[in-house]
Amino acid sequence: MTMATRLLIVDDEERFLKTTKALMEKRQCVVATAPGGIEALDLLRRQEVDVVVLDVKMPGMDGVEVLGRIKKDHPLVEVIMLTGHSTTESAVEGMKLGAFDYLLKPCDIDILHGKVLEARDKKLTRQERMNRDKENR
Repeated sequence: MTMATRLLIVDDEERFLKTTKALMEKRQCVVATAPGGIEALDLLRRQEVDVVVLDVKMPGMDGVEVLGRIKKDHPLVEVIMLTGHSTTESAVEGMKLGAFDYLLKPCDIDILHGKVLEARDKKLTRQERMNRDKENR
């Protein structure tokens, strides 16, 4: 039995948050949402998360900056960047900073769910490897 994926969706569009949260919960994800980067970083300090779906274009702190902070403070958490405004620069920068993948909005929910599961599996594999390394020291 696999445990539910703990997912955080970060987007400044409330309708997108509500809809995506409902659709991902139907797919056995435990979903938290945040309307912006500061709220997302605060939530990550308080709650265990496997995967973050992160909008690139947000007021205040943009997705690339949030990604950098997530990777610095929570290196095991995988991040899928999401944007309605594809720019090659932000995609390249996001991948350099360690984003798991980059998807365009609107994104097919089954494709998004598949990416979330792949990202969660990558996180769990890295976590297990770290735990084994600790035990072998």
